[in-house]
Amino acid sequence: MSLKQQIDKDIKTAMLNKQKEELLALRAVKSMILLAETEKGKSGELDKETEDKLLMKAAKQRKESAEIFKKEGREDLFAKESFELEIISRYLPKQLSEEEIAAEIKKVIAQVGASGPQDMGKVMGAATKAMAGKADGKVISEIVKKLLAS
Repeated sequence: MSLKQQIDKDIKTAMLNKQKEELLALRAVKSMILLAETEKGKSGELDKETEDKLLMKAAKQRKESAEIFKKEGREDLFAKESFELEIISRYLPKQLSEEEIAAEIKKVIAQVGASGPQDMGKVMGAATKAMAGKADGKVISEIVKKLLAS
């Protein structure tokens, strides 16, 4: 079942159960999918990798917004963004732990033959491709810096 079909099914369930907040979050995700499908040069259905990138982007936006609202003392908006993040997270692939990310990065460093901080660009390019949708870019970057510095 594609992500779009799963979202449609969950929208129907949320409508039947009269879950307004969940319905709003699901419709926002569906809107992002529809926009991506109708983008110039696209041919309808999205592949799994594109769907994951879309979900990661949406999750990152919600997370950053929630942090800003929390800092500004807007608990109502913080709660809304956090709830939407929780809904989006259901559809994301399982996220890797820091230990798993570090192990993957060590493999990438060995593959590209990186020897120090000057090779960060090469390592980041390969690592983000290898872990697309499974790890946050910031976390990958921090671990790459740590491993290349040592």
